Amino acid sequence: MADFGRVLTAMITPFKQDGSVNYDVAAKLAAHLANNGTDTLVVCGTTGESPTLNWEEEYQLFVEVLQSVAGKAKVIAGCGSNSTKEAIAATQKAAKIGIHGSLQVVPYYNKPPQAGLQAHFQAIAQSCPDLPLLLYNVPGRTGQNLNSETVARLAEIDNIVGIKEASGNLDQASEIRRLTPKEFQIYSGDDSLTLPLLAIGAKGVISVASHLVGNQLQQMIQAFSTGNVQVASEIHLQLFPLFKALFITTNPIPVKKALKLQGWEVGSTRAPLCEADSELSRKLQIVMQELSIV
Repeated sequence: MADFGRVLTAMITPFKQDGSVNYDVAAKLAAHLANNGTDTLVVCGTTGESPTLNWEEEYQLFVEVLQSVAGKAKVIAGCGSNSTKEAIAATQKAAKIGIHGSLQVVPYYNKPPQAGLQAHFQAIAQSCPDLPLLLYNVPGRTGQNLNSETVARLAEIDNIVGIKEASGNLDQASEIRRLTPKEFQIYSGDDSLTLPLLAIGAKGVISVASHLVGNQLQQMIQAFSTGNVQVASEIHLQLFPLFKALFITTNPIPVKKALKLQGWEVGSTRAPLCEADSELSRKLQIVMQELSIV
């Protein structure tokens, strides 16, 4: 069973002023994250603005990040699509360069029923039987929920090793844990729900906040796993204002602004996303100053 660790960072994609991908900054940021609490980098997921990246840009990001963190962290490639054929092609291409795993989002917009979702993920898994896959359930983005019973059936496939659960529904996460083998890895898809999900059997988090507080997230999860729930709760509550600030508006607008406040030249978001306004910037500045991270 693949082990991606406890803190996985859903990495942003830096852009230059002309809107092109800044691969140099991406490599530097990836190395920084690997040295500051991140076990695995998830590249070209939602936080990486995958809807506005083309396949060539995504593939090059996989290559650059893999090289940057070789021996320090693992890399998971966001290869999902609402077209099964496209998802298979992207996953197979990523597998050839030695990627450690793939994140497969629930097909968006076309809203397939549960039988269609099961067939979609089965086909991708079968196309790359040696590549570990994580399912990604985020109905607020995709318009369709991946039901716990469907997850349980997919968990029977050898190389479907876990799920990024971002439904925000703790009952659903509990049901997934109840129905799947203990080896099946559940990751919180929401920073603010990491600690509650640990309590029902999650392994860790696929995090946005880890761009800024990766070491603290590691400390929180370690404290919980060793039975020091009070310390874990204290860290959670300390970080909670940051968790909420990073989702005042659409991700990754806030986290990109936060990284700029730290001096990272990550550029803007791609249209139709937009820049953080002055009020969001002010709130981020206050929260980050309280945590001494700016």
